[in-house]
Amino acid sequence: MNFSEKDILQIEEKGITSKEVEEQIEIFKRGNIKVDITEAATTGNGISKIESAEKHELIEFYDTEKDKHEILKFVPASGAASRMFKSLHNFADEFDPERHELREYIDGTGDKDLRHFFNHIEKLPFYEHALKKTRKNHSGYDDFSHDAQYKLLVKTILKSDGLFLSNLPKGLVPFHKYGTHIATAFEEHLLEAAKYLEVNGVAKLHFTVAEGDKEKFQGEWKEIQERVEEKTGVKFEIEYSYQDPKTDTIAVNNDYEPFRTEEDDLFFRPGGHGALIENMNQLDEEIVFVKNIDNVVTEDALQNVVDHKKMLGGKLFQVQKKVFNYLEILEKGNVSSEKLNEIQAFLNDELFIKGSSNEDLFVEYLKEKLHRPLRVCGMVKNEGEPGGGPFLVKDKNGEISLQIIEGAQIDNDNPEQAKTAREATHFNPVDIVCSLKDHKGEAFDLHEYVDEEMSFIADKTKDGKPLKALERPGLWNGGMAKWNTIFVEVPVETFNPVKTVSDLLKESHQPR
Repeated sequence: MNFSEKDILQIEEKGITSKEVEEQIEIFKRGNIKVDITEAATTGNGISKIESAEKHELIEFYDTEKDKHEILKFVPASGAASRMFKSLHNFADEFDPERHELREYIDGTGDKDLRHFFNHIEKLPFYEHALKKTRKNHSGYDDFSHDAQYKLLVKTILKSDGLFLSNLPKGLVPFHKYGTHIATAFEEHLLEAAKYLEVNGVAKLHFTVAEGDKEKFQGEWKEIQERVEEKTGVKFEIEYSYQDPKTDTIAVNNDYEPFRTEEDDLFFRPGGHGALIENMNQLDEEIVFVKNIDNVVTEDALQNVVDHKKMLGGKLFQVQKKVFNYLEILEKGNVSSEKLNEIQAFLNDELFIKGSSNEDLFVEYLKEKLHRPLRVCGMVKNEGEPGGGPFLVKDKNGEISLQIIEGAQIDNDNPEQAKTAREATHFNPVDIVCSLKDHKGEAFDLHEYVDEEMSFIADKTKDGKPLKALERPGLWNGGMAKWNTIFVEVPVETFNPVKTVSDLLKESHQPR
């Protein structure tokens, strides 16, 4: 690849090398690599269903163990709210109350969410604020037709002279209306964290945010700090980080040449949420809970979520203890064949790692398999929500392990693979607790446990021209492909994401 001096300077400013850019271009030429799913992970075969008595034991175990560990909650929060309001933007641009009736417009779009939105608009947490602002901006508001009023309300919700909600990061959109205040997703994450993360009166959280949004989150924290700390009796340490520019990836055109902007610069794009493995790698804490910014519940539903977080944490501590114990035994040497068989059974039956090793290297094989970052992932029964699924996957060396796989990674042209994909019973709600340090207290280098072949190529456009974009291996699939993994069933009530503004109208987002 012949890069100009100007190109090389631009590449180096990103903190990467020309060689790395060339390697990314080779990935485009290679195309997406499909995974080899051998079975869907199901209850009893890859996914543990924990009954009531054991659940209580794990919760108690978590409560007794947690104060011995550095614990933090990691929340990917760089998403903008614009996607959440997409159908409202279309409505504001297209609907003309002089020419159409609202009912006709909605029927024409076939958008059930939009119909639900207008049928229950007064339940939105920001409805009264929007109404007040609309009346202030439009003195004759009450004399307009209902349809015209709806259009003005929507414009107030979206536009800069109104609430301008679509310009906010998603974490700062008002989610829940209580008697005394309105809470954002950011605030709900703090309240949740206080109930299971607190150690010595302090709860630590880390939000990955878009550049330019950190000050907005800090401003919100200033507004709510007194109320939240008084309510919880907990102090909060809140950190922020940005996606590192060196994780951006080159875009190419359809001929696999670097895509260039109208100024003839190379065009780099953010490398997807998989790039956040770098942010996680910078953390000092040992135990890290991972949850998406839009997956929060109202205060009255919080205890159920907290119990299951503690259950997952208790399971992690339980498995971690066993792993550390086995590693110490192996490192001392002179291990009996019975103990070696016990360790292999643990790998096979609890971690679902199925592979083989040369007999002479058996102890080294066991050590290598145990000495990895560990994660316990909640899995929800599939009720039609989008999200990656849990599968047993065979790698290119013939070893089978538990993985979270996205639909785009499955070879649906292969009838057997497509059939196995249809047999999935659960999906990934991003409800994960991780152990990032080994039995000696040393941090793993998380980059060593990424499967780079699980990167994903997507078709996008820039300046009206088509391009191919490269997303790094997803944070919880390819980004954690070489971790040791436990899947545990959690109830669907603990998964409450907000993908569109209409989701805020669901009963689960209406405080009782």
